[in-house]
Amino acid sequence: MADLQEGLVISHLGQGIAVEHDGKIILCQTLRRLDTVAVGDKVLWTLAAPDQGRIEEILPRRSVLARPSKNDKLRPVAVNLDRIFIVFAVEPHCDFLLLDQYLTICENNNIDAALVLNKTDLYQSEAIETELKTYTDLGYVLYRVSAKENSGLDNLKEALKDQVSMLAGQSGVGKSSLTNTIIPDKTLKTNTISATTKHGRHTTTAATLYHLPEGGDLIDSPGVAIFGLAGLSEYQLANGYREFQPYIDQCQFNDCRHLKDKGCAIVAALENGEITSTRYDRFLKLREKMALKN
Repeated sequence: MADLQEGLVISHLGQGIAVEHDGKIILCQTLRRLDTVAVGDKVLWTLAAPDQGRIEEILPRRSVLARPSKNDKLRPVAVNLDRIFIVFAVEPHCDFLLLDQYLTICENNNIDAALVLNKTDLYQSEAIETELKTYTDLGYVLYRVSAKENSGLDNLKEALKDQVSMLAGQSGVGKSSLTNTIIPDKTLKTNTISATTKHGRHTTTAATLYHLPEGGDLIDSPGVAIFGLAGLSEYQLANGYREFQPYIDQCQFNDCRHLKDKGCAIVAALENGEITSTRYDRFLKLREKMALKN
């Protein structure tokens, strides 16, 4: 076998995979026995032909972000993420249920999460500020930015340094505008990937990893606005609520559903004001959502 070399998966291109090695991009194929290779993977590959390689092994991952695919299987979207920045805004509206869904996924997948409130040039109501305080009290870092007015972006760029990050958020919150600001030469980099791999125009809607000017990597995934709760158990859903975590194992029964079950420590914490009713109500809604899909 030819010498194994380590590379970084930066994009999927048609049937090929773009792997970066020593500043160069090699178009690779994978061995059939391997699991699905994802953007952010560190892999061992061999040279199969000039400028063409074959992925022989996927190196251990520290985190996996997946979404449902065919036959209810989970397909990795991006791996080895350190932090997901969840972008939301007053317009179209602050969807705190979706925000909780993202946070639940992060809490259960060893991925740190931070919040990015975009469009701060628009009016923030007192109700929104109350909700935001709940999250910051739980230890989530909140960045207030305006892509339109170019405010707060230096703090966000600083936070992206020296780690692998992703922006996530519903359509219309300004995620693309933020991404284009953070990666000023995104189009140039995208065209370089296409040219190097001789794949023609870069048309993928899958994730692509970009190196940031200030250091660190950003995985841009325009085709994945929402990742669902597939694969999570009821226990993991509750564990996804940070303020529930100290109480989960204090419930009287191991199979407690945290509804009106006898001896439920979470409901007791809710009644004592240690858990907010708005977050608990959203937990119930996500629980119903999970039940409908299972």
